Order: sequence, then C-alpha cells, then structure tokens
Amino acid sequence: MVSPPHEAMHRIFQHDPGLFSRVSRFLGVDIPAPVKATALPTDLTEANPVERRVDTLLRLETADQGSYLLAVEAQGKKHPDKPASWAYYTAYLWTKYRLPTALLVVCQDHATATWAQQPVSCGPPQLPTLTVQPLVAGPHNMPVITDPEEARADLVLASLAAITHAAEPDVDAILKALSTALRDAPEDVAKPLVEFTAQGLAKRPAKNLWRNLVAVDLSFYKSYLAEEVRDEVRAAVRDEVRNEVRDEVRDEVRDEVRDEVRGEVRDEARAESRAEDILLILEQRGLGISEDVRSRITHCTDPELLRHWLARAVTVPKAEEVFEDA
Repeated sequence: MVSPPHEAMHRIFQHDPGLFSRVSRFLGVDIPAPVKATALPTDLTEANPVERRVDTLLRLETADQGSYLLAVEAQGKKHPDKPASWAYYTAYLWTKYRLPTALLVVCQDHATATWAQQPVSCGPPQLPTLTVQPLVAGPHNMPVITDPEEARADLVLASLAAITHAAEPDVDAILKALSTALRDAPEDVAKPLVEFTAQGLAKRPAKNLWRNLVAVDLSFYKSYLAEEVRDEVRAAVRDEVRNEVRDEVRDEVRDEVRDEVRGEVRDEARAESRAEDILLILEQRGLGISEDVRSRITHCTDPELLRHWLARAVTVPKAEEVFEDA
C-alpha cells in the first residue's frame, strides 16, 4: 500500500514542477527553471506482463537548454531491487522520448538518502556499461527553513523541507515557520501545501503539531485534516454513546426482567403458601402424610391445581386421595 509520505514526496513536484530547479542548488547542480512543464504517464510497462511504474514523471522545457524529463521517486527505505528499477526507468524513458532524463529520489532519513545516492553499475567492475546515480533530496541536504519570511519566499520549498525533515528535531521549527507564512497566502495556494505537509508527516509526532498549527494559524482552512479530527472525535463520541446506550438498554432490560422475575417470585410464593395450607389442613385432620404426598404438593407450581387440592384436603378420608380427579 502506498503511504501518505510516499505520495507527498513526489506529488509536490507535480504541484510545482519548477521546484526541481529551486531544489537543485541544494543538490550541487544548476538546473535552469522550466518555462513549461507537462505531466507524462507514469506507466512504463512494456508488452510483457511485468508492471513498472515511476512515481512522478514530468517533461520540463527550459529557455536555453531545451527539454528534459524528470522522474521523481519517493523512497521510504533501502531496497536492493530499486537501483535496477531506476536503471530501467531512465533507459526506457531515454529510449521512448529521446530526451535527457534526470532521476530525483526523495527520502526522509539519512540512511536511506546515503544508500540511494551511491552509484550502481549494471556491468562488471572493469566494464561499468550503465551506471545509475540519482540526485537525492533528503534531510542531509534540504534546507532547514525556520524563518517565516524565508518560508514565505518559497512556500513549496518550505513544505518539502518539512516533509524531508519529518523525523528530524528541526521539523517543529520548520512547521511553525511554514504555518506562519501560510497565513497570508490565498486559500487555493495554502490548501494543497497544508495537505502535502500533513501527508508527508504521516503518523509522526509532528503531525499533531501541524494539525494544531493549522487550526490556530489557518482557521479558515477546511481540509481532510479537519475531517481527520472529526473522524477521531466521532469515533470517541461513538464509543461514549455506545456505552451510554448500552447502559440505558441494560437498565431497561433490568427493569423488564425485574418485573418478570417479581411476577414469577410472587407466583412461587403463592404456590408455596397454598401448598403449606394443604399440608396444614391434612395435618390438622390427623391424616398421615407420606413423603411422596408431601413432595408432590410442595413441588407443584400450578395455582389452579393447588386450589383444587386445597378444596379436596378439607373432605378426603386419606391424604393420597387429594390428587384424585385432578
């Protein structure tokens, strides 16, 4: 499953294709700003059934150096198969479009960034044939933008800085600067950047800070962050209401059962009282009462039958004849 940080790390370049040119100076290269950008299909699958898909693919056109392709890959952790995939992507794109192809890998931790920027060759040591060495943007080289004015000068870059530093101690200061800078931005500018940043933070502790900052600094803003809070509150309230309703139902059922049991106990008490009356009459008349007779009388719970036995107990010559004609 594709994670929110994965989406944020490459989709932000779709949102602002010129970001690559502005980021390039932090990567040690000088890439001219594009004058035109076109998002291209990311499916690189050939006729064979193996599916290959790059995260983001842009065609960027510059005023002085012509056109080139930019493939952006979001990499959350080391993966031994990725360099081979990157080699395939760049070779395939170069072959298909006949344009120079740049590969940018965006990471959120130092270890993955260090691994990703190592050159990998597909040939033997003495015959490198094809070497892949992507540009890598991560916490090791992306700027730590903690000044609201600096963030305001390039809001998209500030958002990328927050995303790439999501696990770093500096992220809180970056988020505070970004939220302050976004106060004056139009809603259509702020909205996607708030969401990109939230996606990039995923479930890290900084996500809660960002949500709180958005609530305070961008009170106009309504997004899935607000819906996320609403869903959390709804889940909590639902549990509370479920418990309340369960208690209410339990009380109602308890009252119903209490009434039912009270009626049953009342009938049992009446039966016991009537059985005692029958035995008392038989004893007062001096009739012998066997254990079988006593047991049958005391275990009977039918009030009409006991009433019949009571009437007969007054006249029968033997206790056993109480049950006759019953």
